[in-house]
Amino acid sequence: MIEAFGLTSNPRKELPPAVDDVSFEARAGRVTALLGAPGAGKTTALRLMLELQRGRGLTHFRGRPLHRIAHPVREVGVLLGDVPGHPARTVRGHLRMLCAAAGVPVRRADEVLEAVGLMSLRDERLGTLSRGMDRRLGLACALLADPHTLVLDDPAGALSAREAAWVHTMLRAHASQGGTVLFSTADPKEAARAADHVVTLEQGRVVADQEAPDFSRTRLRPRVVVRTPYAARLATVLTKEARAARRSVEIVREGGNRLAVYGGTCADIGDTAFRHGILVHQLADEYGDMGPGAGVIPVVSRPGSTHGRGADTGSVPPSRDGGLPEPVDASGPAGVRPATAGAPPVTDADAPSPHTHTHPHTDTLTDPDPDPDPEPTPGADPGADTVTHADAVPPTSAAADLSPAASQHSPAPAASQPRPAPGRPVRPAPARTLATGAASPLPPPVSVRSAPSPLRPLRYEFRRAAGIRTGFVTIAVVLLVSVVTAVILARVGHTPQPQLLAAWPQELPLPPAALGAGLLGALASGDEFRHPALAADRGAVPRRLGLLVAKLLVSAVTALVLAALTVGGNAAVLHLFYGPELAGVPADWPALGAGWLALVVGCGWAGVLAAGVFRSTTAGLAAVVAVPVLVVPLVQKVWDGPSVRTAAGLPMRTRELFLTTWPFGGERYVAEVLRMIAQPVGSALALSVTALLCAYLLMTLRSRPQ
Repeated sequence: MIEAFGLTSNPRKELPPAVDDVSFEARAGRVTALLGAPGAGKTTALRLMLELQRGRGLTHFRGRPLHRIAHPVREVGVLLGDVPGHPARTVRGHLRMLCAAAGVPVRRADEVLEAVGLMSLRDERLGTLSRGMDRRLGLACALLADPHTLVLDDPAGALSAREAAWVHTMLRAHASQGGTVLFSTADPKEAARAADHVVTLEQGRVVADQEAPDFSRTRLRPRVVVRTPYAARLATVLTKEARAARRSVEIVREGGNRLAVYGGTCADIGDTAFRHGILVHQLADEYGDMGPGAGVIPVVSRPGSTHGRGADTGSVPPSRDGGLPEPVDASGPAGVRPATAGAPPVTDADAPSPHTHTHPHTDTLTDPDPDPDPEPTPGADPGADTVTHADAVPPTSAAADLSPAASQHSPAPAASQPRPAPGRPVRPAPARTLATGAASPLPPPVSVRSAPSPLRPLRYEFRRAAGIRTGFVTIAVVLLVSVVTAVILARVGHTPQPQLLAAWPQELPLPPAALGAGLLGALASGDEFRHPALAADRGAVPRRLGLLVAKLLVSAVTALVLAALTVGGNAAVLHLFYGPELAGVPADWPALGAGWLALVVGCGWAGVLAAGVFRSTTAGLAAVVAVPVLVVPLVQKVWDGPSVRTAAGLPMRTRELFLTTWPFGGERYVAEVLRMIAQPVGSALALSVTALLCAYLLMTLRSRPQ
């Protein structure tokens, strides 16, 4: 169950808040629609509920706010917009990666793929999916952790009728199993067709909180649309026949040759037109949208009651082209009503009830009740009329006399307390309360909840890195460039053997393997911000220490593999072309090998940290190149300064400091490590990695919610 209390967004400059004091409930086992025109505040309300946007208010998911739920992804499944996964990743690979992030078994990916009908497309790339398949994948992502609640923003938008029906069938199936479903839409017909409960927003406020049958009666009206060049004549004939047959018919002239007939059928209207020789161009059943503000006073007529069905006040049903319908001439028949005030209020004198008859001489015709005997509301008096809107205005004469212009400038119903009419119980809107239950004049602030790091970060990072071909292509290109460079250097000559095995010419600041490791490290962080699969609804993945450690470990393993393959491949090719002379093992291979591995791993870490700090793959690679180009000259200048002691005797002084001999000749390895650190490249790389790590930690601490 979802309980939203006083959701209010922060206003921007002089503009009013997009959402102002929105309160409603979405019960378990039911589908609730959040209806509103574009700009009404639906998406903002959902983001406030999910703590993705700052504002005020409180939202409980089964009695707990989202920031107090240990694993929110297992409680609430979210679908806001398109799936922003990497376009080169497969459907199955994307879900398997999210399984590690949610901490669920990997077999869950195949289960949801089977449920949403994407098993046959499991090997397709995300960038090749159609709109309908993308929505199916988004629903699969929302259902991955088997949440109790689903929150979806326009899940059937821009879909075909068949795909939209499938989406709502899935939502209905989830609700039938006891889950809570809340989705937003701008289509009243979709809300009436797919939801059990409809909450209507208009200009950031709740203007209706109704059950689906009540919403259909008050917001959607069945009608027959007729197009004929003899519209006035047909309206006159239909009115006369309705009076003779004592039927309630309302005819609205909607402009041009178009009529909207409420209370008739296509068969009756077609027969009438045929008998009187009237040419008809179109004859079709429709459900007319009453427009924003409709359904303010929906009153359901009960058996035995002398009251008729109340109607909307102050609303104007739009014409088909979006403007106001054309009024009918004053000389027209009495039964033809211009569409200037929607459905006018019905009084006791002229409202036909299911058990009364209209006087044959009555000229005022009203639209019939499509559901004259609905099911009584639980807990309500069967003999009383029930107002189903949460903030309904009592049907007094003053409210009935409101003009459309006056109703638009009047205060919104949600801003005032409803005043119940005598004998008509009014359902109140949810009260704004704090977690303690005490009333509060101002809702509590909504703090942006940070996106949780993957529950299994190392497994997630391995699947992320292996899920696309970019890493494998990069390694292949690096090996090819290294082999070609080593062959050319051997042919030219005058290159030391260690640099020959590493394919590192003196003219280049870094060898190809180091640049490749830096690029892979930059991609590890850069892709998270470019395609934020972990925080699809936030647009950027927050910096998390657990995710950073996983990326550093995976990049280190990748760099070590790349370094070993580079040296091994270069040695094999040199042995093939030039014999064993150039492919031999150097005498001081332990120190050289340690330095080579440290260089490649350091470049990979620099790429990871720089891309994480600057949120860009290009910035990560630029930081790797800046180490030999900018930082090394600076370090050399510092080492050559007169105020800095040289590190020539550093290994001996370190050995004397410990006053002991390392077992198994370990002092030799310590001396080699210190000698590498004392070199300008090693010092510059260590300095860069340390500075980037400190910057990353500082930004991580600053981005945490207080």
